[in-house]
Amino acid sequence: MDTRIQFRVAEETKRLAQQMAESQGRTLSDACRELTEQLAEQQRKALSHDAWLTEQVDQAFAKLDTGEAVFVANSTAKASMNERKAKIRNRGH
Repeated sequence: MDTRIQFRVAEETKRLAQQMAESQGRTLSDACRELTEQLAEQQRKALSHDAWLTEQVDQAFAKLDTGEAVFVANSTAKASMNERKAKIRNRGH
């Protein structure tokens, strides 16, 4: 079901926005609809990422609870990350 969105802007703002939209071959309503859809898609992605991150954290705590977690020394982790970064940098060469 579609819904209607209403908001107020200064008359000059509306006029200029309409001119810009028309210069792009669309209406101001089209431009507002597109912006609303883009914002909704960004929110969907943010919610999806939040759900993924929550799942990853939950899995990490589950491993900790079951004793499956593996801890790595900071120096070892840094060395591993430096190796990964070097491999990525060297891919293009």
